[in-house]
Amino acid sequence: MRLANTAAIKQYDGLKHGDDFSDGRHLAKLLRLGILPEGYICPRELRALRDLMRKRAQLVRQRTAQILSIQNQLARNTASSLTGSEIKRWDDSEVDALTLLDDQKHALKANLTVMRCLDAQVKVLERAILAKGKLREEFKGLKTVSGIGDVLALTIALETGDVHRFASAGKFASYARMVDSRRESNGKAKGVGNRKCGNKHLSWAFIEAAHYAVRYDPMVKRFYQRKCGKGLSVVAIKAVAHKLARACFHIMREGVPFDGARAFT
Repeated sequence: MRLANTAAIKQYDGLKHGDDFSDGRHLAKLLRLGILPEGYICPRELRALRDLMRKRAQLVRQRTAQILSIQNQLARNTASSLTGSEIKRWDDSEVDALTLLDDQKHALKANLTVMRCLDAQVKVLERAILAKGKLREEFKGLKTVSGIGDVLALTIALETGDVHRFASAGKFASYARMVDSRRESNGKAKGVGNRKCGNKHLSWAFIEAAHYAVRYDPMVKRFYQRKCGKGLSVVAIKAVAHKLARACFHIMREGVPFDGARAFT
């Protein structure tokens, strides 16, 4: 079976008639000529594990939404702020001790209950994923990259699939949404587009890794601070993620360990 990449296929705009049959003939002609843009089909045995990893990421986002809701309610009603780690250690007695109305306390308790349930399910999925998911030998070097642990390494490996389908590190970085979208003509910018073309799960993984790397790796932190001195912090963290994406490509392609000096100097 062939999976056509519809985002890269465009029919001739001058046609007066178009239907499923003409579209099918057009795809068949591209396939016969050997120029049909195709998408990647994840092997069946890995697809279920990849989807389970995506489900975990969905639950983590929902858990974060509950934490942000609690922080927002506290800021509006008590003018106080708490970190996510502090909120995760809360119980109902601490909510009862707050100087809030009963309805406001009920809202906070509802958020806490949902957060605890999501947290429990995230841990269940993590145990199942780590028990079944084993990195291939050439992918084990991902765990040597600053900011990447077991979960992020498996996410990158599963979302990447066959790394040899990417011709270069730049192509892989583009697939991971680490490359700017820019259109130029005669040296002048003509707009942007296709910013979301690529794998959003890989993008999330490298951004997460960049945040951890900046926090715990002095070399990456210096690179990040230099970038912050030249512009916005969000641009700086994206630059770190881009460096990590290119490094991971070479690690998966060549089976070598991470070299921070080579990536960030």
